[in-house]
Amino acid sequence: MLPKALLASNAPKRVKPSNYPQPFASQMEGRKKRPLGDLFGLTNFGVNLTQLAPCAVSSLRHAHTTQDEFVYVLQGHPTLHTDEGRTRLSPGMCAGFKAGTGNGHRLVNETSETVVYLEVGDRSPGDEGIYPDDDLKAVLLDGQWTFQHKDGTPY
Repeated sequence: MLPKALLASNAPKRVKPSNYPQPFASQMEGRKKRPLGDLFGLTNFGVNLTQLAPCAVSSLRHAHTTQDEFVYVLQGHPTLHTDEGRTRLSPGMCAGFKAGTGNGHRLVNETSETVVYLEVGDRSPGDEGIYPDDDLKAVLLDGQWTFQHKDGTPY
C-alpha cells in the first residue's frame, strides 16, 4: 500500500548507492538519495531528495537526450558545474536542464557543510546519458540504465 504523505527526510535511502559501473560508482561516495517519487508509485517522473556530504558530487557531469531535469536547493551551497563554467547556488535557488542540449551538468559540494536538494527528472523511454568528461555512455532500456564505453563496448 502506497503512503498518502510522509516526511521526506524519513523516506528510505536508495539501496544501491550508484548505478554507475566502476570506477565511476566509487566517485559517488558521500551522496545519499531518497527516491520519493517511487514511494508514491509515480511512473512519469522521478523525484529524489539528495544529500551531498562535503566534497561529494551529485553525479558525473552528464546531459540527457530526452529527459528534462530540475534541481531545487534546500540546504547548503553547492556549485553547479555546466559547459558554461561554475555557479555557486544557495538555498531557494533552482536550475533546469533541457533535454537534447548536450550541456553537461552536475552539482559539487565544495563546502564543509552538507548540501540537500530535490532533483526531478522525467522518465522518457529511449533516453541516453552523455558524459563529456568520461569514457561513458548510458542507455535507458526497459526502465533500467545500461552503461557502455563511448565506442559502444559494454562495461
